[in-house]
Amino acid sequence: MDDKRSILVEKIKSAIIELVHYTDDQIKVNLSDYLSEQLNHDYTYMANLFSEVKGTTIEKFYLTHKIERVKELIVYDELNLSEIAYKMHYSSVAHLSNQFKKYTGLTPSHFKKLKHKRRDTLEDV
Repeated sequence: MDDKRSILVEKIKSAIIELVHYTDDQIKVNLSDYLSEQLNHDYTYMANLFSEVKGTTIEKFYLTHKIERVKELIVYDELNLSEIAYKMHYSSVAHLSNQFKKYTGLTPSHFKKLKHKRRDTLEDV
């Protein structure tokens, strides 16, 4: 029983990671419907199982991965914040900035400055 539960939790994690990090398409349904369709399980069951096993909600896991992807895109420095917000399917730059600050304690622009500051320091060594 535990093995099947662990496998399902890993499948949930993989589906979210795939969605956030490797798919540019925006899902046409909400996350709960998407996961139910992908994994052929009731979302409430998956959400309860995930929380029990991982100690966090599916939603928090999803948002944490979105923010990590945004950090990656900021560090790559190929896209501006508007382009990142669009790519990551945020309704606006303000929404992205608010969520980023909530999860990291920093604004995206402050995070970007820190990245440049660290890079300069490393080059000076």
